[in-house]
Amino acid sequence: SPESVEKLLAAPLPADRFYLRDRALLETLYATGCRASEVVNLKVGELYLDAMFCKAFGKGSKQRIVPLGSKAVAALRTYLGEGRPAVSAAAPAEYVFLSRGGKRLDREVLWMIVKKYVKRAGLPKKTSPHTLRHSFATHLLSNGADLRAVQEMLGHASIGTTQIYTHVDRNRLKEMHKRFHPRG
Repeated sequence: SPESVEKLLAAPLPADRFYLRDRALLETLYATGCRASEVVNLKVGELYLDAMFCKAFGKGSKQRIVPLGSKAVAALRTYLGEGRPAVSAAAPAEYVFLSRGGKRLDREVLWMIVKKYVKRAGLPKKTSPHTLRHSFATHLLSNGADLRAVQEMLGHASIGTTQIYTHVDRNRLKEMHKRFHPRG
């Protein structure tokens, strides 16, 4: 739910050692709907913060343009300006999200980071990085986004793959039918 996502995004605290990175990481996962592997492989040169988008490289090395929301952009700016230089000073890295040693985060570490904040937020244990991707798609569609646009943002080759997210909001469909159909 949007409320659960908000809890998760608020879970990193300023006292956490990697607060700026972790906040930017969670915001990026939710804002883009990218897969964990796409986020850990995101390079600094693929961020276009002024234009509020990034380039994601998905399955089959397919590139796509993905919008970034204002909160993700703000979190990324702060992390890149204040948090990231502290770990990348020894050897400048091309990747956005770095480990404590200044190397690219791997998917397993990203998974552990998400799980840490899932636990802190009191969310179900089954919540994972992919849950944020699912929430991204579901929330867009439930708020009226075009299915084809969501397909493109997710990098799905088939519209059928994206359609699995449309089943979630049956109440919205019933309400639209009632509101707009002459005999609704």
